[in-house]
Amino acid sequence: MVVALVILFFIFAGLYTDVLWYDQLGFLPVLTTQWIAGTVLFFVGFIAMAVPVWVSIQLAYRLRPVYAKLNAQVDRYQQVIEPLRRLATYGIPALLGLFAGVAASTRWQPVLMWLNRTPVGKEDPQFHFDISFYLFDLPFYHSLLAFASAVVFISALAAIATSYLYGAIRVSGREVLISKSARVQIAVTAAIYLLLQAVSIWLDQYSTLTHSNGLLTGAGYTDVHANIPGRAILSGAALVVALLFLVTAIIGRWRLPVIGLALLIISSLIVGSLYPWVIQRFQVEPNAKALESQYIQRNIDLTRDAYGLSDVKEVPYDAKTTAEPGALRADAETTANIRIIDPAKVSDAFAQLEQFKQYYQFPSNLDVDRYTIDGKSQDAVVAVRGLDDTYLTGLNSWVNSTTVYTHGYGMVAAYGNQRSADGQPVFLESGIPTTGELGKFEPRVYFGQSSPTYSIVGGPKGTKPVELDYPSSKDGEEQTYTTFSGDGGPKLDNAFTKLIYALKFQSEQIFLSDSVNDESQILYDRNPLDRVQKVAPYLTLDSDAYPSVVDGRIKWIIDGYTTSATYPYSTPVGLSEAITDTETPAKPFALDQINYIRNSVKATVDAYDGSVTLYAWDAEDPLLKTWQKIFPSSLKPMSEMSGDLMSHVRYPADMFKVQRSVLTEYHVTDAGSFYSHDDEWAVPNDPVSAAGDTIPQPPYYLTMQMPGQESPSYSLYTTFIPASSGTTSRNVLTGYLAVNADAGSKDGTRAKGYGSLTLLTLPKDDTVPGPGQVQAKFNADPVVSQALNLLKQGQSKVTNGNLLTLPVGGGLLYVQPVYVQSTGNTSYPLLQKVLVAFGDQIAFEDTLDKALDVLFGGDSGANAGDTDVPPSTTPPSTGGGTPKPGTTPPSTGNPTTDAKLANLLQVARQAIADKDAALKKGDFAAYGAADKKLSDTVASMLALLGE
Repeated sequence: MVVALVILFFIFAGLYTDVLWYDQLGFLPVLTTQWIAGTVLFFVGFIAMAVPVWVSIQLAYRLRPVYAKLNAQVDRYQQVIEPLRRLATYGIPALLGLFAGVAASTRWQPVLMWLNRTPVGKEDPQFHFDISFYLFDLPFYHSLLAFASAVVFISALAAIATSYLYGAIRVSGREVLISKSARVQIAVTAAIYLLLQAVSIWLDQYSTLTHSNGLLTGAGYTDVHANIPGRAILSGAALVVALLFLVTAIIGRWRLPVIGLALLIISSLIVGSLYPWVIQRFQVEPNAKALESQYIQRNIDLTRDAYGLSDVKEVPYDAKTTAEPGALRADAETTANIRIIDPAKVSDAFAQLEQFKQYYQFPSNLDVDRYTIDGKSQDAVVAVRGLDDTYLTGLNSWVNSTTVYTHGYGMVAAYGNQRSADGQPVFLESGIPTTGELGKFEPRVYFGQSSPTYSIVGGPKGTKPVELDYPSSKDGEEQTYTTFSGDGGPKLDNAFTKLIYALKFQSEQIFLSDSVNDESQILYDRNPLDRVQKVAPYLTLDSDAYPSVVDGRIKWIIDGYTTSATYPYSTPVGLSEAITDTETPAKPFALDQINYIRNSVKATVDAYDGSVTLYAWDAEDPLLKTWQKIFPSSLKPMSEMSGDLMSHVRYPADMFKVQRSVLTEYHVTDAGSFYSHDDEWAVPNDPVSAAGDTIPQPPYYLTMQMPGQESPSYSLYTTFIPASSGTTSRNVLTGYLAVNADAGSKDGTRAKGYGSLTLLTLPKDDTVPGPGQVQAKFNADPVVSQALNLLKQGQSKVTNGNLLTLPVGGGLLYVQPVYVQSTGNTSYPLLQKVLVAFGDQIAFEDTLDKALDVLFGGDSGANAGDTDVPPSTTPPSTGGGTPKPGTTPPSTGNPTTDAKLANLLQVARQAIADKDAALKKGDFAAYGAADKKLSDTVASMLALLGE
């Protein structure tokens, strides 16, 4: 008894802490709704299983033959069981009911969705049902029938076992003798079971619209003309056999239902398997392209609809492959915003320059955001300074790790298109205390991706702060301390609450420590993704929560998806496989195989107090409408978003990855071409990944202007190459997909073009190099190789950054930063070079601006914005630029060098004139200055000629 009470108290402690957590966050109805639904379903499942089984056992026992003659073996069984009969009569149904109740309670989501279902307003093309039937009704009906079938089947087994033990069923030689009561009970139970199977087979007609038949997902020609009619026939046959069992219950003859069952099995083989095979083999396969055309078109249309691809704007793009002077003039704003800082490479640079103390850390992959600086949108690489879990683990002090080191500090942001003279990021927000272009905001990060498991914060007013704030002080002290003043977690204001949290976290210090007072709060479940998932259990969350300074606070912005696997005629995609790339590792999902997705919710988590806000982003999504009925107070309308938040919301990367995965096949909208598989695409492997890796290249956020677009916008893009065929693979571009990721502006209005997808399709007879080809060309170019070898001297490490692709200058421009990192524990990568390519031409320079000038003949027509020149420790390269065919090459082969020589020549001539003038005047000081200027200019000219 004592052990049971202890166990129950532990269970109660866990439940009560959940109540406190949800209540503090303002989402208690989300928890109670789940609990109420789960509890009701538990009792429904318990009663639905236990009562029929109990009734079946009771009937079989009470209607048993009183003077049945048992054989010796059965008699021994009865003697063993009889003393336990009453316990078994109630215990077996109760135990089965317990299992059934637990199983039923876990199905609260589909049940609540069915009860609150919302019409979609679109019909399927086969049965003309509203698509909500497949999203809500059909899954619920199948689950209900499966449960009911299990109950009836187990009840039948219980009846047969009881009847056998008490003589109602006897085996005499080859003859089976069944009493009248047992016959009626078993026959009626069998009739009910077959009736359920008849309904299930009937519903299987509709399931053909969500099942794959090899060629497509959904009902094809064979399904429509054989499988669907066949299941209707089999459903009717099962109903007839059920009636035959009822006849047996009355007249006592088993021959009719036995014959009926045999015929049902034979019919299922003929109608359900043989006939569809004949249709498929001899009618469909010889004429598949024509016969399946209608159904393939259904699959194409509904798949594109299910993944939000119905309105993709397809634009033929005859990409140029020759760089021409002035070609970038029309794309000056795009080239000025090209991001040369790779967020996957500069984490170490952020750490060395902005970490300050060993107890801080930055994530390995930073995020990309944008801010309005001096009236212009500026792409930025951002991160928050979080606590290092490894450091805290090594403290071996509960007080320090729980009450002192409680939060990270500050947002760090660097310009995406700038670097310092020596290759460091140029910060627009940095330092402790934080300063920069982002204005005043709350810098403390109590809730983040690297927060401690739990912290105890807060205290009475007037007491000395104990929470380490940041490592500096105006008074000359080494540390500054603070006290949390928000509402971020449940209060530990009484002994009982302290006790249950001591049990939850297995720490007696929570109950005993003097550091815990009546004003203390306990903060836990601090990862932004975890917090949103708990308050919105129906959402699938994007893998990347990114921080932004919004309305004077650091807020984590998270995208939430509603998904389904039962959208008719839509091809499923493995979600974990689709989102995996070199920046996103594979992760499990509760529902991985999906065939419908919408970015229905935008969520924020306040980094200071952990408050969670959910905004209904896609108000037309039927799944979200349904969940809003279930949890009516948990979501806010999009209109309540502040303008500042709207300006940082973006199109989510994981959804874009799913869409690009679908478009590798479903960019083809013609059924005949789709059937022939003559234009399948693939996402290229990341060219900077390790040799032999086949990990897709991630999509990248960039501010750019797509062809036909009036002005640049914050966008997300990806490229496509032909799908590999056997051992052959052509790494040439076939498509370029971009989505307008700019959700809105600071005035709070949602951008009209947000979410619009543009697919540039390249000519099939042209060979625009893909990322793999461009990377190979970079690696094989002799000038680039020589320069890289020089950079590697002294065992320095050279790393290629992300290879970006932009549609500018009438073609496709590739840009790749090159980082150099020296040896040593405190070293970090410095951006030293930039590679660019356009068609078959490449350039390799210290800055992007120089590289574009080299590539486009010294007249790119655009300022790339990256004009800082790092200190050169090796001779500059010629850039690998190729002169335009049909023109006379410059004397040095490098237009930029010739331009510099011309400028220096003018300076030298002026210096000579200044020398002559000074000599005539007798001004020897002026003569010396002019002579020095001439000497320096000549030295510069000789250096250029030496290149």
